[in-house]
Amino acid sequence: MQLRKLKPLAAAAAAASLAVAALTAVATAGHAATVSPAALSSNWYAAAPYLMPLDNNPPDAGAVMDATGLKAFQLAFILAPSGGGCSPTWGGTAPVSSDTAVASTIAAIRAKGGDVSASVGGYGGTKLGQTCGTPEATAAAYQQVISKYSLKAMDFDLEEPEYENTAAIHNEIGAAKILQANNPGIYISVTTAGTAAGTGWFGTQMLNEAKSQGFTPNNYSIMPFDGGFSGASSQTSALTNFNTILQSTFGWSAATAYAHEGFSGMNGRSDSGEYFYQADFQTVLDYATSHGMARFTFWSVNRDRQCTPADNNGTTSGTCSSVTQSAYDFSKYSVKFAGATPPTTTPTPTPTPTSACTVAEWTSTAIYTAGNEVAHNGHKWKAKWWTQGEEPGTTGVWGVWQDEGTC
Repeated sequence: MQLRKLKPLAAAAAAASLAVAALTAVATAGHAATVSPAALSSNWYAAAPYLMPLDNNPPDAGAVMDATGLKAFQLAFILAPSGGGCSPTWGGTAPVSSDTAVASTIAAIRAKGGDVSASVGGYGGTKLGQTCGTPEATAAAYQQVISKYSLKAMDFDLEEPEYENTAAIHNEIGAAKILQANNPGIYISVTTAGTAAGTGWFGTQMLNEAKSQGFTPNNYSIMPFDGGFSGASSQTSALTNFNTILQSTFGWSAATAYAHEGFSGMNGRSDSGEYFYQADFQTVLDYATSHGMARFTFWSVNRDRQCTPADNNGTTSGTCSSVTQSAYDFSKYSVKFAGATPPTTTPTPTPTPTSACTVAEWTSTAIYTAGNEVAHNGHKWKAKWWTQGEEPGTTGVWGVWQDEGTC
C-alpha cells in the first residue's frame, strides 16, 4: 500500500496536530472513550498480532513498534467476570468499566500512530457468550468495550470449551452481527481452532451458525497449531482444506473464500511441543499473500523474544518463544503482511523491569489460592484463583497464574 505524501506546509501542520493528539491521548489514558483515533487501513488490523497487556510479562508496545514498524496489536482477552455476570473484563479479573492500565497502553500506541483491536474469548476463562444469555445482551457487553476504547476492530476468538456450547456460539455470532450493524466500518475477525482437515466439527458448526444468521465477518481465521502440526507445510495444507470448507459452507468461489480466510499461528514452541520457526512463518506468509488471504496474525507478541536458555529447557513459555531469535523477529512477518517494510536495524528494546524471587518454589502438590506467589523457571508468579497441580507458564493455564517477571 502506498501513502500519499503531504506537501511541506501540510506535513508541518500534520506533525503539530499529531503532537497535540499524542499528548492528549496520554493525558486522557484513563478515559480512552474520549480519544477518537482515525482508523488504520484494514490491512493493519488484519496483521495485528496478539498482545496480552496485563499478563505474560508484556513488552513495551512502543519499543515493539520502533523495532518492527508494527502499527496494530490484538489485545487479549475480554472475558466474563470470573465470579459470573455479563460485564466485560480483561482476563476475567479487571473490569473494563474501571480500567486505566489497558487504556494507558492503548493511548501510548495511538500516540505513536498505531491502533488496537480487542479480542474476546480465547482458550481459558468464562466467555460472555456463556453468561449473557442472549445475542443482544452479549453485544451490549462488547459495545461497552468498543465505546470505552473507541475501537475500530474486534476479534472473536471462539474455541474450547465455548465453541462446544451451541447456545454460547449463537450468542457470540449474534453479538458480532449486531456490533457490525451498530458500528459501521468496524473490522471483525472470527478465529477458531485448526485441524489437518481445516477445522473440526465444532468449527464447522460455528460456520453454519454464522450462515444461518446471515453474518459475514471480514475473515474467518484458523489456528493450525496444537493439533499434530509439523512446520509450515502442514499449516498451508490445513489452510487449503479450510478454504474448501468455506467454499462448501457459503457457496463461495476459491478466490472469494481466500479473501475471507485468515491464519493465526503460534511462534516458536507450541503448547503441545510443535515448533514453528522464522522460516515457517515466511512460508505461510508467502502462501497467504499469493492466495490473497485476508489475515495473518500470531500468538503472541509477549512470546516474541528469546528465552534463557534459548530452548527454555524444552518447555513452552507465555513470555518467550523457546527458539533462537532476535527480539520481535516474528512480529516483522505481520508488518510484511500489512504491506510495510520492517526497519533494517533493530533498536534495543526497552528492558522489562525484573523482580526478585523471594518466595517459595512452586510445587505440584501444594494448594494455592488467589494472591499466593511462587517462583518457577526463573519467574515470579501470582495465583489469580484456587489452583493445584497447574504449572505456571505451561499449557492451558496462563490465565491461572500471573507472570510478575523474571528474577
